Amino acid sequence: MRVTDLPQADRPRERLLEHGPRALADRELLALVLGEGRPGVDVIELASRLLADHGGLAAVAAADPGALQRSAGIGPARAARLTAVFELARRAARPPRLCRITATEDIAVAAAPLLRGLRHERAVVVVCDASGRILKTATLTDGTADRTPIPVRDVLSLVLALGGTRFAVAHNHPSGRTEPSEADVRVTARLRDAATTVGLRLLDHVIVTETSWARIP
Repeated sequence: MRVTDLPQADRPRERLLEHGPRALADRELLALVLGEGRPGVDVIELASRLLADHGGLAAVAAADPGALQRSAGIGPARAARLTAVFELARRAARPPRLCRITATEDIAVAAAPLLRGLRHERAVVVVCDASGRILKTATLTDGTADRTPIPVRDVLSLVLALGGTRFAVAHNHPSGRTEPSEADVRVTARLRDAATTVGLRLLDHVIVTETSWARIP
C-alpha cells in the first residue's frame, strides 16, 4: 500500500503540509521517506517495524545500509535513501567550518563532523600552523565501540608532513559519557611529551559525544 492509498486524514504528506513536520510522529516522517509499503503491510506499519527493529529513531539514523536492509521490506534502494536523508540532516546541523583554533571548544567544533553519528570510536587530528590556522582535520584511526588506538608516532609524522607546528587530537565516545579513561589520560601525556621533543605543541585532547564534549586533563 502506498501513502496515497491511505485515507486523506491519515496521509503524512497532507498532514505535514497542513500542520508542519512537528505534527508528525517519527513513523509518519519515516513513511514519507519510504514512500510505500509492501504486500500486506502499509507504509506506516513498515516504518513502525523499522523503528522497532532498531530500537528507535536515533538507532535508525546511525545504522549503516547493511544493517537497515536486515529489516523486512528495506532493500538496497530504501536503505540508501534513508542513509542519505540522515546524512543530509547531520550535515545541515554542522556549524560553519572553522578556520582557526583559538580555544578548546574550537577543537571540538572542528572535529565533531568526523566523530558524530558513529557507533564506534574514532580518533582525529586537527593540524594547525603557529597562529592556530587549521591546515587539515583528518581521521587517524577507527576502533571498536569502546576504544580506538591513537598512535603517537603516526600523529607526529602527519603533523610534520603537513608543515604544522601545533595540533589537537579528539575522539568520540558512542556511549555518550565524557569521562576520560585511564588510557585516554596516558596517551594525552605521551602525546604532549613526544610533541615537545620534536618541536611541536599539543593544544588539547578532547572527547566528543553526540551532544557535548570534554577536555582530557
